[in-house]
Amino acid sequence: MDARFNLFENEIASRFAKRFAGAALVLHDSPLPKSVQELVSLRASQINGCGHCVDMHVKEAAAAGESDVRLHLVSVWRETTVFTEAERAALALAEEGTRLADAHQGVSDETWALVRKHYDDDRTAALVCLIGMINAANRLAVITHQKGGSYEAGTFAAVVAQK
Repeated sequence: MDARFNLFENEIASRFAKRFAGAALVLHDSPLPKSVQELVSLRASQINGCGHCVDMHVKEAAAAGESDVRLHLVSVWRETTVFTEAERAALALAEEGTRLADAHQGVSDETWALVRKHYDDDRTAALVCLIGMINAANRLAVITHQKGGSYEAGTFAAVVAQK
C-alpha cells in the first residue's frame, strides 16, 4: 500500500500540521509522565490500526527507556502484571475514549473514577487532550495510508523544534 497523499507537500495541510504539532508540544511538555503519554498513544494507535503511529510510539518509548516487555504487552495490558494501577487507568481511558462507537455511554464512570484517583487536574487534562490528539493523528495517517516502519526516534522533537 502506497501513501495516498503527502500532507506535508500541501499548503493547507502543512499549515494545519504546524498548529497540530504545536498543540502536541503543549501535551509533551505537560506534567503527564512521558511513559504514560507513549503507552496511551501506542494503545490508541493499535486500536485504530495506524501503522505509522504504532511505529512512532514504539520507537519513541523505547528510546526513552521503556522496556520491550511492556511495549509488547500494551495490546493485552489487562492480562499482565507489568503496568501500574495509574497506567492501567490511563490505558482504560485511552481504550474507552478511542472506541466511542463501541459503547453507547462512551467512557464509563468506573474508568473516570480510576483516572481521577491517580491524576490531578493538569495530568487529567493532558491525558484527555492526548487521547483526542492521537485519535486525530491516527485518522490523518490512516486516511492517507501513511506506512509504518521508517520512523526514527527523535524525529517529532526535531520537527517541533523547527516550528
